[in-house]
Amino acid sequence: MPKISLLLFAVFITSLLNAQITRLVKGRVIDQKTERAVEEVEIKLQNTKTKKSYIVETSEDGYFEFKNIPFGNYNLLAGDKNYEKKTLNNFTLTEEHKDNYTFDVKRPFSISLKVTWMFNWGDFKGKEHYWSHLVAKIILIIYGICLFLIFFYSILQLSLSIAYARNKKKKEREIKPVFNPETTPKVTIQLPMYNEMYVAERIIEQISQFEYPRDKFQIQVLDDSTDETKDIIAKKVAEVAERGLNIQHVHRIDRTGYKAGALDAAMDQVEGEFIGIFDSDFMPEKDFLQRTMPFFADPKIGVVQTRWGHINKNYSILTELQAFGLNGHFAIEQGGRTASGHFINFNGTAGIWRKQCIADAGGWEHDTLTEDLDLSYRAQIFGWKFKYCEDIIAPAELPVTMSALKNQQHRWMKGGAECFIKMWKRLLTAKNVKFMDRVHGLSHLFNSSLFLFILTLSLLSLPILHIKDSFSDLNFFIQFGSIFISSTIFLMYFYWLSFRDKSGKTFKDLIKFIGRFFQFLIISMGLSLSNTVAVIEGYLGIKSSFVRTPKFNVLKKGDLKNNKYDKKSLSIINIGEGVLMCVFAFTAINRALFGDLGMVPFHLMLAVGYGAVFFYTIAEIRESNK
Repeated sequence: MPKISLLLFAVFITSLLNAQITRLVKGRVIDQKTERAVEEVEIKLQNTKTKKSYIVETSEDGYFEFKNIPFGNYNLLAGDKNYEKKTLNNFTLTEEHKDNYTFDVKRPFSISLKVTWMFNWGDFKGKEHYWSHLVAKIILIIYGICLFLIFFYSILQLSLSIAYARNKKKKEREIKPVFNPETTPKVTIQLPMYNEMYVAERIIEQISQFEYPRDKFQIQVLDDSTDETKDIIAKKVAEVAERGLNIQHVHRIDRTGYKAGALDAAMDQVEGEFIGIFDSDFMPEKDFLQRTMPFFADPKIGVVQTRWGHINKNYSILTELQAFGLNGHFAIEQGGRTASGHFINFNGTAGIWRKQCIADAGGWEHDTLTEDLDLSYRAQIFGWKFKYCEDIIAPAELPVTMSALKNQQHRWMKGGAECFIKMWKRLLTAKNVKFMDRVHGLSHLFNSSLFLFILTLSLLSLPILHIKDSFSDLNFFIQFGSIFISSTIFLMYFYWLSFRDKSGKTFKDLIKFIGRFFQFLIISMGLSLSNTVAVIEGYLGIKSSFVRTPKFNVLKKGDLKNNKYDKKSLSIINIGEGVLMCVFAFTAINRALFGDLGMVPFHLMLAVGYGAVFFYTIAEIRESNK
């Protein structure tokens, strides 16, 4: 009898316990990105009251099962060394779940990989993936600095846009000084040239047609040529001299200092109180001096700079995009800085200098590739004022080949960096310079570095994608960076104001502008590798010769001939552009298929930009080798 009672008691207790458990708790887990089943992931069931835990792993189909779990309130958690820890659900097991508790299989739980292969470097003092997390933070910091500097640059450009727009009506009411041939001073026009056989005659003839008192007019052709150009120039100068014009052919045997050296070497032969400078591809109008010289009635004016026009703007999409970018500089940057009273720059050509201004600033120096920017800042720091005349246009020829454009961009970007290194301390410490003039001046000198930030940003965007997949705690900072899309909006407004092809403020004009803006942006991105190399060379003090932009003397399709100055060869930079095209194209396609569209537009623009520059270059090389 006692044995029977004990057996009955055991059966009673067992049935009681069975009545207080859920025989089966099950569900399924998938990868958040791929939506595929994840296997061998640790799933934990933890009682919120007793803290007792039950642990299983998912099967190859992603399913998990817990057996004989007591009633109570539980947290369901997932995560291990590969997948980030995550609370999947909070639920309660009761009498009604005694047979099973099944989570909705049609809506499985999703979890994310903790780290990718790029960052899975192990633990440090108990901190999981310490080094990979540290590197991710460093990458994000550099990425954020680049975003901020681009954003800051766009803010300054926006401020110039606003200043330009506000000043436009005021400028229309401006009373322009009147030209008086009796009192106008003597002017010397300098034409620096080096191997310009295609355009040398054209520019000399154009300048000889200037409508200015002949007794107050001198032309200097500063010729450093080493080929037949010097004979072409000599013949043309002799022809012009026979008409009674005061013109000299100043030929140097060596190119010491390049363009700046030629300008400086000729100073002791300058007869005029004022010096006009034109590059060989310009075609200024006959009344250029009549319209510009009256501004020098103000004794504080040291330079009058005019706007560049484009005689071959419609030659190709490449020339149209160059014109689009240059219009932004000459309308908004030069116009906005003038309206705000900030420093502007002489653009190397199509402007006139007061001779005394050059002397006060220390003369032409040739320790940078942008001698015009260098002298401009030295002169304005000294106290001279610059006058910018947007309504006076000096037409010029735009580079028609990618190689010629790259040469021009390389010189401008490297020279800008060299000027920043040379001038930033002087600008910061100079007396009588306003705070905002210093800010805009430093930004102006530093703006070639924008390409360095763009390239860095684009390269870092690749590991940023891995960080996004790997560290959920850092995703906030990545998402925060999206607000810097406003930089693009600010720049759009900047270029919209300078858009010269619009016939009115119509919707059609806006659509045309948006298309052109993004074309310009894409090609600018494609040039960021070659321009960044130039900027780095400038900052490192790597010296190189003055590679002038080849001139073609072409105005329309069909005029282009082989140009012996336009050297075309495949370089390591060209190869790099091709590689970057493939990298960003693959990344964009891969992320699009992956369902992560955040950076796909950016990477597509980079792929198209690098691809356009790369294939444009390859096509030119093939054509030149025929």
